[in-house]
Amino acid sequence: MKAWLPLLLRLALVVLLVAFITSPGWFEPLLKPLTENNAPVIYNQGSLLTLTLLHLRTVLIATVAATIVAVALAILVTRPAGAEFLPLSRSLVNIGQTFPPVAVLALAVPAVGFGEKPTLIALFLYGLLPIFENALTGLTTLPANVVEAARGAGMTGWQRLTKVELPLSAPIILGGIRLSVVISLATATIGSTVAARTLGEVIIAGLLSNNLAFILQGGLIVAALAVLIYDGLSAVERYAARRMGREAD
Repeated sequence: MKAWLPLLLRLALVVLLVAFITSPGWFEPLLKPLTENNAPVIYNQGSLLTLTLLHLRTVLIATVAATIVAVALAILVTRPAGAEFLPLSRSLVNIGQTFPPVAVLALAVPAVGFGEKPTLIALFLYGLLPIFENALTGLTTLPANVVEAARGAGMTGWQRLTKVELPLSAPIILGGIRLSVVISLATATIGSTVAARTLGEVIIAGLLSNNLAFILQGGLIVAALAVLIYDGLSAVERYAARRMGREAD
């Protein structure tokens, strides 16, 4: 029973999350005590389901872009021809962590306007560092005997990269992606300050109207998404590690 308990809890969280974003009215009695002066209990300026999907879409686009750029940079600096670019690459991926997200949004709005684009830029910059560092670690800590065996088998540099190095470092790279996604899920909420359609709309509406029920709705959905996606990517990471371990043996 103890072994099944974590899985049951995750399934219960999934069911509650789906029920909440598709039929939030069911939970109105629970949230009613958090409102004052007959304020609306359930967010009524848009669909929670639509905002959740748009929030996830924004995070997905930014994470895919950050993964492509970060992994490409890690591959470049681990090749003999690109090793000298390691300090420059580290400086580039640290840019996103140097400025707070609000500052990035403020700088991006004059260039690309209001909406989703400034948020994508901020999330992209914030997501680079963990993916780059994990990819770099994965590519530089490969078992030397495996790499030498691949080289001795006559594999070209491209074949070693695609058939040996990237597959073996995949679990570590996935760890960086997992961290980047969780950071982006939370950070994306501030995108609503520049008119991006995210769950931040619900939180901001609650702050402006002093409606704790709205704030709780937005915060709980983001938190539930972060927990579920973190667990899901952790499971994928463990599966990849086990598979790579069997193939290495």
